[in-house]
Amino acid sequence: MRSLLICCLVALASCQSLRYDISLNPKKTYEYRYEGVVNFGRGMPDLAESGVRIKCKVKITGVSEKRFLLQVSDLAFSEYNGFPGKDGYEDSPKLTKRIAAQLIKPVMFEYDNGHVGDIHASAEISATVVNIVRGILGFFQVTVKTTQRIYELEEIGIHGKCQSNYAIEEDMETKDWNITQVVDITNCREKAAMYRGLAVAVVDKMAKERGESIVSTVRYVYTVKPTAEGGLITRAHGLEQQHFSAFNVKGGTFKMQATKEMVLLGVSDIAGAATYGPLESKGNIVYKFADVDKNFAIMMQNLEDPVPKAIELIKRLAKANIYQTDSKTTEDSMKVYQLMRVMPYEGLDTIWTQISGNPEHRRWFLDVTVEIGDAKVLTFLEKRFKAGDLAPTEAWHTFLMALEHLKADLELVEMAKGFLGMPFSKSSIYLWHTVVLSYGSLVYKHCAYHTSCPATAVEPLLDMAMEALKSGNKDDMVLILKALGNAGHPGSIKTIVRFLPGVAATPVDLPLRVQSAAVQAMRLIAARDPRTVQDVTMSLFLQRNLPTDIRILAFKILVDTKPSMAVVSTVTTHLLEEKDLHVASFAYSYFKSLAHSRTPDNHFLSTASSVAVKILASKFGRLSYHYSKAMRMDWFNDDLLAGAASEMFMLRSAASLFPTEITAKGDFHFIGRIVQLLELGIRADGLKELFSSSNPAFKGNFSFSDFEAIFNVLRNWEILPNDKPVISAYSRVSGQEWFFTDISKEAIRNILMAISPAAGKATPLWTAIENLRKGTSWHYTRPFLVLEARYFQATSLGLPVEITKYYNSITAITVNAKATLNPAPTEHLGQLLTSEISLDTQGFAGVTKDYWVFYGISTELFQCGSEMKSKVPIAVPWKFSAKINVAEKRFEIDFPPCKEEIQLISVRFNVFAVSRNIDEPDSAKITPMMPTALESSDKGFRMNASVVKPESEPIGTPNIWHPTSKMCVKSNIYGAGLCVEYELKRQYFNEEYPLSYLIGYTHMALTIVPAETNKVVDKIHFEVNASPSKHPANARQVLEMLRTLSKEAAQRENLSSESASSVRRSHHIHSDIFMDWNSTTEPAFNFKAFTMSGNQKPEGYDAAMYYTPTATSQNGLLIVSQVGEHTNWKMCVDTSMDVHAVTKARVKWGTECQNYEMSMSAAAFKRPDSKPILKAKVHWKNIPENMTDFGTRIERYIPGVALLLGFHQENESNAKQEVSASVVAASADSVDVKVKFSQYTVHRKAMSLPVTFAGFQEFQQSITNTTMNGFGHA
Repeated sequence: MRSLLICCLVALASCQSLRYDISLNPKKTYEYRYEGVVNFGRGMPDLAESGVRIKCKVKITGVSEKRFLLQVSDLAFSEYNGFPGKDGYEDSPKLTKRIAAQLIKPVMFEYDNGHVGDIHASAEISATVVNIVRGILGFFQVTVKTTQRIYELEEIGIHGKCQSNYAIEEDMETKDWNITQVVDITNCREKAAMYRGLAVAVVDKMAKERGESIVSTVRYVYTVKPTAEGGLITRAHGLEQQHFSAFNVKGGTFKMQATKEMVLLGVSDIAGAATYGPLESKGNIVYKFADVDKNFAIMMQNLEDPVPKAIELIKRLAKANIYQTDSKTTEDSMKVYQLMRVMPYEGLDTIWTQISGNPEHRRWFLDVTVEIGDAKVLTFLEKRFKAGDLAPTEAWHTFLMALEHLKADLELVEMAKGFLGMPFSKSSIYLWHTVVLSYGSLVYKHCAYHTSCPATAVEPLLDMAMEALKSGNKDDMVLILKALGNAGHPGSIKTIVRFLPGVAATPVDLPLRVQSAAVQAMRLIAARDPRTVQDVTMSLFLQRNLPTDIRILAFKILVDTKPSMAVVSTVTTHLLEEKDLHVASFAYSYFKSLAHSRTPDNHFLSTASSVAVKILASKFGRLSYHYSKAMRMDWFNDDLLAGAASEMFMLRSAASLFPTEITAKGDFHFIGRIVQLLELGIRADGLKELFSSSNPAFKGNFSFSDFEAIFNVLRNWEILPNDKPVISAYSRVSGQEWFFTDISKEAIRNILMAISPAAGKATPLWTAIENLRKGTSWHYTRPFLVLEARYFQATSLGLPVEITKYYNSITAITVNAKATLNPAPTEHLGQLLTSEISLDTQGFAGVTKDYWVFYGISTELFQCGSEMKSKVPIAVPWKFSAKINVAEKRFEIDFPPCKEEIQLISVRFNVFAVSRNIDEPDSAKITPMMPTALESSDKGFRMNASVVKPESEPIGTPNIWHPTSKMCVKSNIYGAGLCVEYELKRQYFNEEYPLSYLIGYTHMALTIVPAETNKVVDKIHFEVNASPSKHPANARQVLEMLRTLSKEAAQRENLSSESASSVRRSHHIHSDIFMDWNSTTEPAFNFKAFTMSGNQKPEGYDAAMYYTPTATSQNGLLIVSQVGEHTNWKMCVDTSMDVHAVTKARVKWGTECQNYEMSMSAAAFKRPDSKPILKAKVHWKNIPENMTDFGTRIERYIPGVALLLGFHQENESNAKQEVSASVVAASADSVDVKVKFSQYTVHRKAMSLPVTFAGFQEFQQSITNTTMNGFGHA
């Protein structure tokens, strides 16, 4: 009994000495088997995937109490590219050898209580290989709490500082613990992720609530065996899944699955002291990004000795794209960009020295240099600026694009400051503008990536602003304020306020254009410091003594801050007391547009605006377009997580009849970001002084008399002041202003003098004409990396998953031309008006656009993933001769016959599973994700390019869609045709909308093709003659001509009773065309489109337009005749508009205009005490069968579309062969619409308009009363 008690006590003591907290014994060696696998694809059957696999043995040996060595052996690296279940992993012996050569060197790491500390490795081990080691060590980064079974905590791991959730279960037999760890890598406080190229894209937090484009999950499962030294990991498994879509992940995704497993093979005592060479710190367990800009995810090439390779590629690309865009070589420009990034600075100097003397190679080199994006390009440009060996245009473009694509690191911002003080920067006004504005943009991008944006970055601009204010230089003020607007730094608010009226501590009398620039300088700060900007703009808006323009601009910036309901309510309250109707109209119209906004960023503002509109509508709802207006139209789709918005602003004031400023811009919303695509603005400070409200000739209804009044005012432009720009214009891209110009009175005078008929030989236009007479040639080629947007994120394997978008274009234009002038001008340009100008030219204009989206792993050693590749070549070659005679108002142009196919545009894209490695860069494995041979099966069959599926189709069954078509329209007269072809391949799933519906093989093309001709064609001749007829024909002569044509038709038909009736009918119809038989008819123009063949009679078409006004109407007749043997096809179109603005048109075509007929009429009028009405009607007697079939097909969709648009339908019998519509102005911004078809009527009351109905009240008062009797009768 005593011995049994002793045994129990010993067992109890030993159980209490076992520990579960993870630790490693420094006197032991641990050997594990490790395997890591990552795959990319759609996760759907029969769709290709790609991936990599790493297998190895890992030995961990203690060095000291908290330091251990990790060594890797038996490494095997394999690649996968193919279809699941059909293809397997293939070993990559060369890459295995390359990676093993680094991993064989020991890596030291600190380890304490389940946490990996600093990692040390040889300097020869690359960052990529160290990250793979981090993936292995990630299994040892686990926190075990022995007192809790379920717990959560924030800890550091390979993904960053993230939240982990733990759950522990105990195996009652073995006493092992099974620990499950789930890491939330979506909301990490410090995440191992990186963005490139998205600095100017504003983050839209509200869009995240509509859906995500990336969703990731990470789970680890550990088996921990308790020992006296601590918990020993005997097995561990990790699973990371990521779902990515270019749209909402709810509608289908590309998938990444990364798994890794580690199994303990054995534990042994250390045989001897571990040996290792010199090591350096590589950081902690968190994934480290290195040289990501040098890796291009869509390609892999040998980067050794980059300088000669870059030179050879530049020369080859320049040669291949000199007269056209060679779509087969355009992708090589991406290789040049990569080579430029990896070469040292000395390489740039070497290339410049070798090729700067060749204009073509020089231009290519400068265009690819801007894509370097690091300190090398700034150093290169600094040297060029100091040497002054760049032309102003070269310097302007190169600097602009170089800073646009520059990494926004603080050291690069400091380097860019130097250009603000270089004399060469001021050698050209536009170069100086570019340097200052581009520096502001660089500051903005730096602050976008670094939350602690130092004020030192914007200090040079603040100093320049204060200097301009002290010196009173208005031009410098505008420039610096625009640069501060680009920078968008909150620290510049105090300086900007000094330029604003009513809020500056020491007010300064400044021109309106300076104040306007100051207000707009806060546009980007509005998102970064909304409270401060709201305070400033609200103060400006509420000061009724300030200029109207400033108050309106302040309100516009206030809206950019996304004000709360309280702020909108405050503005609304003050607007009820507003006396300036321009301010009130702008604010009300902007609120009204925002009330209908559907984009996520305006979710709350839209609600607040709708409330404001309801309060303000009764007072400002009927203000006409004569007042300042704001208009916004947008859409957003939750399935696509994409949308678009466009805004237009028109600023007016009581002092001018014309707008003082017009601005238009467009935004694109996608996957949680907003890109401001393009903004254009025009400000007419000088012109508004000409168009004052006191001009009695201007009525405001934009009639002919108004345009005549405008012309008379513009003739007095010489009275404009010399110190004020007449017109100012600017352009912004991605929210950044990159160009602006002020057109002064002197500039206008110089332009008018240069193009004046009295201009002599000293003008540039004369020089251009002389060069054209001698024969001139001009060529332009430009490669341009339009977009490089990249997102990197660590994976549990220590490999970087990357989502990258590239958009590259190469544009080429070549023009060869020679002119002959008869007689040639000798003294002044006015002599051209009496000369006949002959021009022979040939050339090419085209662009090839390449677009890639990559999702996968990309390192300098290997790549794998899913890749979408798109290519769009557009080509317009030409060769023609032309003659222009201004005196005779005649224009002729001759084209050679079409003898070969000319592809104008094609679109081709597909999705691939790709695998590349550096040891075989030219042997990439690229497999179309969808099998090349798409065969129908029992899952469905095709019918008319659609898929018919069995009713019992299970969920997840793919639908095969493979429509293909080629349609051509050819002319036997002109010997040419136009072909449209397309082919689509889709394997889609009903539950995966829209991704699988949109992703797949696509090919579309538009091609001009030769066609068989009736006879040999020498040339195709077009002629326009707008001169008065030498023998003016009156209406009676035109009628006689038509009567003669009808008689000839009757004779050819043997004067049958039917044809005779046709002739009489024709005579009757044409008799009522003209009411005034004595009016003189002159053709307004004559157009010919013929094919010429030697001395034979031309063939083609001849069109003549006659204008025959009467005392009560304006009449016109268009006759189109086919010219050639054995043809009598004609089209006759007669139109009329009477004094009551009732417009009618009748179209007849066929044999002598007798086969088919349609008529149309429209009129705007009102009855006494009624609202304005617009009525229209289309009636047909006889039309071709194909038109009837087309109309029938369209009519099928009308009830459904009408229902979607909110129309009501009533089944009733209306006039046959007729469609009529009426639109009644119900209010200033709505109409009542009714459309009648033969069998039913659709109608809708109070249909909203996107714009306010022009002058609703004024229109009601001014329009002439007419009766509706006889409306629509021809």
